[in-house]
Amino acid sequence: MTTLTTKDGVEIFFKDWGPKDAQPIMFHHGWPLSSDDWDAQMLFFVQNGFRVVAHDRRGHGRSAQVSDGHDMDHYAADAFAVVEHLDLRNAVHIGHSTGGGEVARYVAKHGEPAGRVAKAVLVSAVPPLMLKTDANPEGLPLDVFDGFRKATADNRAQFFLDVPAGPFYGFNREGAKVYPGVVNNWWRQGMMGSAKAHYDGIKAFSETDQTEDLQAISVPTLVMHGDDDQIVPIADSALKAVKLLKNGTLKVYEGYPHGMLTTHAEVINPDLLAFIKG
Repeated sequence: MTTLTTKDGVEIFFKDWGPKDAQPIMFHHGWPLSSDDWDAQMLFFVQNGFRVVAHDRRGHGRSAQVSDGHDMDHYAADAFAVVEHLDLRNAVHIGHSTGGGEVARYVAKHGEPAGRVAKAVLVSAVPPLMLKTDANPEGLPLDVFDGFRKATADNRAQFFLDVPAGPFYGFNREGAKVYPGVVNNWWRQGMMGSAKAHYDGIKAFSETDQTEDLQAISVPTLVMHGDDDQIVPIADSALKAVKLLKNGTLKVYEGYPHGMLTTHAEVINPDLLAFIKG
């Protein structure tokens, strides 16, 4: 079976490839996508002898389109349900964007207390806090995220073309090589999910203060970010996150976009492998 049911009755879809006795790597996808966004990484790592696992977040992809629970606490608890179901131990958890927030909450609240985490990676990730507040003046103003909500509610199908065709992959930059298939695949993944989950998830990724999560993590943690990330600006994410981690390492990629896992997989994948094996 490639689904499980959480304690609160939500059916979660997952993939589990590779030898069951190999070290597991679990991937946590970004908003509003699915585990399919990790194709380039999952194929690479299964070919390098690892067990690779990825799930569709509740309300996303092939998981149940439930009304509630679209917040970091439920995201992390659902990830732990997958880990327990598959009995993953000594696992490396890699999260992109909102999935990076999920990894931070998971490792802090579930993974490390249960002794199941070896290392963590935050890629173009949202922690510690995206929203601009008095205590976080470098953040993005609320009206930015209100704009996301309006676009999702008014015409999600068009919004989910505009984001990947523009800032997500840096395809709006002069001289960028645009891959229509990548744009279409982003749209496909997004439209598989629930509008309610996507709408509610904007609050989760923008307003969740994960300072305490980052401070609680003690396993080696790699923070990877492109300095031309137009979705999650590096100054208010990676540069702050690495200072809060007890055992963090920062790797900055000059000119790389938010979706660098796809556009620059040939660079990112070997760097991930080196960190995991190091």
